Amino acid sequence: MKIRVFSTPFCPYCVALKSYLEDKHIAFDYIDVSDDIAAQKEMIEATNQMGVPVMEIDGEWIVGFDRDKIAKKLNL
Repeated sequence: MKIRVFSTPFCPYCVALKSYLEDKHIAFDYIDVSDDIAAQKEMIEATNQMGVPVMEIDGEWIVGFDRDKIAKKLNL
């Protein structure tokens, strides 16, 4: 399962999402969209959203720190 977290270092919801995944021992790739313009563009084109956090789990995009959607997708 490939998980990417599109985030910024100064977003409190992003920090909470990363902590949640780490607490559940879920491996993920962290992408700082404040520093990676290509990733920022990919995220916006895929979701029509400019806010973070955004997750991609095996090609499915989840906008925001939506615990229920994330837990369901990850079978937690």
